[in-house]
Amino acid sequence: MLEKGLSGDRKYWGWVGFLFLLIGVGLFFYLRQLNYGLGITGMSRNVTWALYIAQFTFLVGVAASAVMLVLPYYLHDYKSFGKITILGEFLAVASVFMCLTFIIVDLGQPARAFNVLIYPTLSSILFWDMIVLNGYLFLNIVIGWTVLAAEEKSMPPPGWVKSLIYLSIPWAISIHTVTAFIYAGLPGRSFWLTAIMAPRFLASAFASGPALLILLCFILRKFSRFDAGREPIQALAKIVTYALIASIFFVVMEIFTVFYSQVPEHVQHFKYLFVGLHGHHALVPWMWASIILAAVAMVLLINPRTRRNETLLGVGCAAVFASLWVEKGLGLVVTGFIPSPLEKITEYFPTGPEVAITLGVWAMGLLILTVLFKVALGVKEEME
Repeated sequence: MLEKGLSGDRKYWGWVGFLFLLIGVGLFFYLRQLNYGLGITGMSRNVTWALYIAQFTFLVGVAASAVMLVLPYYLHDYKSFGKITILGEFLAVASVFMCLTFIIVDLGQPARAFNVLIYPTLSSILFWDMIVLNGYLFLNIVIGWTVLAAEEKSMPPPGWVKSLIYLSIPWAISIHTVTAFIYAGLPGRSFWLTAIMAPRFLASAFASGPALLILLCFILRKFSRFDAGREPIQALAKIVTYALIASIFFVVMEIFTVFYSQVPEHVQHFKYLFVGLHGHHALVPWMWASIILAAVAMVLLINPRTRRNETLLGVGCAAVFASLWVEKGLGLVVTGFIPSPLEKITEYFPTGPEVAITLGVWAMGLLILTVLFKVALGVKEEME
């Protein structure tokens, strides 16, 4: 089936060529980083996780959101998701691949990744995060490819695949829960020290991932003969709406708890994020942009009339994706280091090479997604 991803028109190859260009630029700067070190990034001794880990954190949620298609389709026999479930599984494959790549890029010396395998520590959250991420990647590759191969042959998928499908549902929840525990398990970082970190992660995941899938369905309808249909898109839109409401609710609860209790260690982080602290306010415009985008998305998605309008739905989904990319990415990760436990403020600004490497990793993920979607659509067109 892979040969279907190696054929296409001029637009397809133009898009693939553009992605290879971004990958090449990112690889060039990554080799510079590998030679010089993480000093070419905007990170410092006080801000040790930044743009790379922000992308990892956000993309884990996009990957976990595939369960929003798998669960209704396989457990509740919601047939409307039949055409797009494979797209959700392949989106999870590309997302987890980018997650793992961003971890490698952030390490500086990629060989250090093998330390998790050479010296396994069962009490380490990082060890379990490695297990769940790689396991989820394996599950989605096997499930997606096997189901698609069976569909190409007009045969039902083998019986053993159902066991993997059922296993992938709690596994999807686990990848984002374990990632949340990485943050919530660090007592020295009061900004992350909250029991609702995992629920916050899951709520934002179930909003951003389906929102991206809706946008991808619109793009596929425009540039190919694939039409996901109105019913599954509207069903996904409702999932995005309720998940966004839950995500906003959790953030508001955090803000209320912090400012009502007036615990200084917690208040300082939120002040820096929303209004600035001691003249430092690098993230304030980003956070307010995230709030405005979330408000716009909420208005467009809650109202059934605007939600049924596919143009406005596309705007709302783009606003959801961008808002959560900021809130769950830079807003969550960087603010955990500002101020430091010693109350030192070291602001973070991503450098050009750092942005180029990030775009290169995104391009790699989009290239994988493009090829997998091309294969899936090729099979579905043959069946029709």
